[in-house]
Amino acid sequence: MSNQQILLSVIFVPTLGAFLLPILERVSAGLRNWSALVFVLVSVAGSSLLAPLALKGQAVSVSHALPLGFNFVFTADGLAVFMALVSSFISAVIVLYSFGYISHYENQNEYYLMVVLFLGSMMGLVFSGNLIFLYLFWEITAITSWRLIGFFREKNDVFRADKSFLVTAFGALSMLLGFLMIYQQSGSFDLSVIKETFRFNPLSNTAIFLILIGIFSKSATLPFHTWLPDAGVAPSPVTALLHAAVLVKIGVYVFARLFVVNLSLGEFWHVAVPVIAGASALVSAGAALIDTNLKRIIAYSTISQIGFIFLGLAIGNEMAVAGGLLYILMHGLAKGGLFLCAGIIEQNTKTKDITKMGGLIATMPVTAIAFLFCAFSVMGIPPFGGFFSKFMVIVGTLQAGHVWIALIFILGAFLTILYLFRAFNMIFLGELKTPGVREGSAVMVFSVALLAFLSLAGGIFIRYPNEFVGLVLQPIFGMVR
Repeated sequence: MSNQQILLSVIFVPTLGAFLLPILERVSAGLRNWSALVFVLVSVAGSSLLAPLALKGQAVSVSHALPLGFNFVFTADGLAVFMALVSSFISAVIVLYSFGYISHYENQNEYYLMVVLFLGSMMGLVFSGNLIFLYLFWEITAITSWRLIGFFREKNDVFRADKSFLVTAFGALSMLLGFLMIYQQSGSFDLSVIKETFRFNPLSNTAIFLILIGIFSKSATLPFHTWLPDAGVAPSPVTALLHAAVLVKIGVYVFARLFVVNLSLGEFWHVAVPVIAGASALVSAGAALIDTNLKRIIAYSTISQIGFIFLGLAIGNEMAVAGGLLYILMHGLAKGGLFLCAGIIEQNTKTKDITKMGGLIATMPVTAIAFLFCAFSVMGIPPFGGFFSKFMVIVGTLQAGHVWIALIFILGAFLTILYLFRAFNMIFLGELKTPGVREGSAVMVFSVALLAFLSLAGGIFIRYPNEFVGLVLQPIFGMVR
């Protein structure tokens, strides 16, 4: 199989295979479930096979000219492969976890179809070398996430799903207007042409503003953040997928693809984006400190931590950008683990209210330790992986001379420690308020234990992910910025 065929399989095996899953269910539910996992693992395996070439600077590309500039272009460079590996691996763990979590719910056919299509559309977006195809896959993720958030079909669930769709769809239309302004100036939607056109001609602030609205709405950044905590009505593997692996990471990926790799982000935006991200981080951290709904607390935490990623990418020096990319990996592992732990807790205690929990470490010790390990990584406690990514972002910010912005994010990091320790204390320590609870199924407990272990191993063996990110950044920092 050629590298081009591998690239196409990474995108289209999950994208097209998703529609086979309801048919396979007619044979058996088990065949459907395992096929869903295999389709996602194809993306993991294919991305792994493309990584050695991409990290050597030898991008694999598939292209076909189409009318009106809507060219069929997919390119696997270091940044795309990195994002594909992170997203597809965490998605595979989430699908595996779903075998236990979703087994007693209705609408399972739609669930697996939408989850796998969600991942496939993420792969299409990550490897797109044309803005129109990037926008197309962006919108597919909006449709699939809308259906997944409203999975339980209650009136409130559907309302929250509609809210998320409307907010992100508004942002997508704004972003499309920005893309059209790029086309007006460059005469092309292809990123390779756009890069050359704007190498010495900065993009207008209006176009940047419109694109940032789309990016911030998708990544639930202030003032578009409220839809993400509301999405906690979805099943826990869905919220893990939204927060850790795919949806909110789409925005930071597109920011990196456009404003780190291909376009120059003016001096004004190098300050404005970190300020917005800092405000988003503090507001959401404050909300997490007072909320009592476990999934909303973790959701607010996601909004806060996304701010650190935007900070690293927007500051723009090599240390900060490397920290931002590492943050995508470490946050994905740890936050995915926290949401999957929340799913086990919610299913067994029949509540999301942490004030009605307590003492669960006695009956759910593996889940408790996994939750703590993942929380340590999100907090940035050494030697967990989250410490190194957070440290690099802050150091990069200081190197750029933005001391006050660094202090704002240090405060945000301190608040992270407070609200996650508060949650752990109220859920797992003290008197047992829900007798008779037990651990989740073996596959669910294995999934959270794996992500907790990787959150720790990612820090102990930080050399390897750091070297990977270093190879991703080598060609980027040779370009005019």
